[in-house]
Amino acid sequence: MKISLWILILFLMVGCKKKTNDSSSEKDRKEIQAALTQKLEPSNAEVMLLPEAQEITNEWLAYITAQSEIENLNNYTLNDVIANTSPITEIMKSLQESVPVRLRSNAVKARLVVLVTKSKVLQQLAKKRELDPKEISKTAKELSVEWNNFKIQLNELFQKTLEEFEEELDEIENDEEQTSERILPAALQRS
Repeated sequence: MKISLWILILFLMVGCKKKTNDSSSEKDRKEIQAALTQKLEPSNAEVMLLPEAQEITNEWLAYITAQSEIENLNNYTLNDVIANTSPITEIMKSLQESVPVRLRSNAVKARLVVLVTKSKVLQQLAKKRELDPKEISKTAKELSVEWNNFKIQLNELFQKTLEEFEEELDEIENDEEQTSERILPAALQRS
């Protein structure tokens, strides 16, 4: 009799504790659902491509698609991000596989690897049973930052080196000297 009484008390204690856990997990689910409907905070920084880089990327379909998706990402809710992780990953893979010849450099390839990796991490976070909205949001923002870093790397391919810049300045100075020498004698002859 004493044993059955202890077993009954044990069952009641376990049952009560489970109800408490169920109500707290229900509260967690509601918080997660509310967080999933929140919009992502848009990235403040937007890197503009140099005209030379823009000229090449205007003809690169994978780049145009990826740029559009990153712009959309700034307007997405977390639910939208979760729904679009697979397409984002595929777009980044396509970008990596279709780099134009003029843009192929180790630095650009490294940036593309980072973009593909971030998109895969985002995809894995979205497929978890227990979603972590903060982590998904953080990774989506990081993907946007990495996109800007990629664009910076593209710009660096077309930036002039210090030596090229100095040569260009020397050419401008020589042109100005020649122009002033031509104008000066003509002005003296008129007087």
